[in-house]
Amino acid sequence: MTLPHTGRALADAAPVPYWLDRPDRPDPLPPLSGRHSADLLVIGGGYSGLWTALLAKQADPDRDVLLVDAGTCGWAASGRNGGFCAASLTHGLANGVDRFPDEVGELERLGRDNLDAIAATVAKFDIDCDFERTGELAVAVEPYQLDGLAADADLARRYGHRVRLLDRDEVRAEVHSPTYLGGMFDADRVAMVDPAKLAWGLRRACLDLGVRVHEHTRVTGLRGDRAALHASTLGTGPAAHPADPGRVDTPAAGLPGSIRARRVVLATNAFPPLLRRLRAYLVPVYDHVLMTEPLTPAQRDAIGWRNRQGLADTANQFHYYRITADGRILFGGYDAVYHYGNRVAPELEQRPATFTTLARHFFTTFPQLADVRFSHRWGGVIDTCTRFCPFFGTAYGGRLAYAAGYTGLGVGATRFGARVLLDLLDGLNTPLTRLDLVRRKPLPFPPEPVRAVGINLTRWSLARADAREGRRDLWLRTLDRFGLGFDS
Repeated sequence: MTLPHTGRALADAAPVPYWLDRPDRPDPLPPLSGRHSADLLVIGGGYSGLWTALLAKQADPDRDVLLVDAGTCGWAASGRNGGFCAASLTHGLANGVDRFPDEVGELERLGRDNLDAIAATVAKFDIDCDFERTGELAVAVEPYQLDGLAADADLARRYGHRVRLLDRDEVRAEVHSPTYLGGMFDADRVAMVDPAKLAWGLRRACLDLGVRVHEHTRVTGLRGDRAALHASTLGTGPAAHPADPGRVDTPAAGLPGSIRARRVVLATNAFPPLLRRLRAYLVPVYDHVLMTEPLTPAQRDAIGWRNRQGLADTANQFHYYRITADGRILFGGYDAVYHYGNRVAPELEQRPATFTTLARHFFTTFPQLADVRFSHRWGGVIDTCTRFCPFFGTAYGGRLAYAAGYTGLGVGATRFGARVLLDLLDGLNTPLTRLDLVRRKPLPFPPEPVRAVGINLTRWSLARADAREGRRDLWLRTLDRFGLGFDS
């Protein structure tokens, strides 16, 4: 059912990411053309690539680091996400316990240290990204979800997390929604950030340290010899900013070039990888988001939310939402969409049916905000794999390293991933490279058409479980049995 005011609320929403739709966004850096060399070439200017370049330069200021991106730094997932910067490296504690039971305690410690290090980097380089250590509030919106929250709290406490269960009145005192039946507050393992400003701040820090950054530079191929890797590049020139709708890269407008590098990091995540072997392990899934106009003081009073926590409900098809620095509500999630053949295309970022569904769910959650309108609507791809947390590897005799599969929790975990990549490139035997998380690969996805059938059957079964008080059908139980299950 579509609420009468849903269409009106969406009518003027701009079809671009709110975070990127700003006059203070940095000017694009010039594309690369001609022949170049570097000690380290980083392909991809999202969080993975930016953290790698920054940490590499901090570790060795004399290292010549070159970073290139096909668009501009932060234009893809790093500038489109909800801004939840979590300590978890395994897409939640339960997933970590299931997949890495012997080392999950160490992974939890490393994740907490990683979040602390992100906070320290933000402070050191004066990155204005609205970093707030607010914690996260998980809410139950169906009676059966209360038992799950209690079990999650018990598990979290066993690993030293500071969590607190809230009854219906307590959770509604924090954030007022008639749908909330209970909650679990995790006090300090999640921070809220402005994701685009974080990416732009890391870009500036890289430049300040001497990293060479070139945008609108697409890497079209890799080849190796005994001494180095060679990347073929194509500068796409001064095309429209990636936040603009309808942007099309036109290779004919570019100037070809090449880069000779001793080491390469591949940080393209959900986009078609330059290494064919990765295509079996990665699936791009589209996530969609709404952003409201700034709330009035009366509207803020109607919902409370004074502590500004990140929020998520606990259904399989879950929503995540948060308050921005300027008093808007970001509301996303629920309807993750896979397109046949791992398709990624700009037109897939806009999906009216999903935006209507999200708007309806928003007004169900906050009926007291019935007169609020949405200012922005957008989508983007998440790189997911069968274990729902990052995996790592090398190629070209150890001269190239890659990380991918963050499954929507990469705002924080990519910094940890960058540390792993640099250790792998240096051929070091470290506590990070010895982790099962690093040494083991996820199971590959089957080829099409089985891939699409399996993914869509899983989506259907998860929605069915939500409608049946969490009861998992035969398909989901089979996935659980083979270590492929996912419940959030």
